[in-house]
Amino acid sequence: MDGLALAVQEMFGLDPFCGAVFVFRSKRADRIKLLVWDQTGMVLVHKRLEDARFVWPQVQGG
Repeated sequence: MDGLALAVQEMFGLDPFCGAVFVFRSKRADRIKLLVWDQTGMVLVHKRLEDARFVWPQVQGG
């Protein structure tokens, strides 16, 4: 959780304590982690799909 919050700060220059939801996807696209500050603490949600993959939109324009 701390590593993801640090990545939000260093890689994106954003504040992980702003209340936004930050979504991280695994390389295999079968797992995601959501990181959010809920005013009382940092919340980490982890979801793993058994027989499917999360579909991510294609990157357009960089």
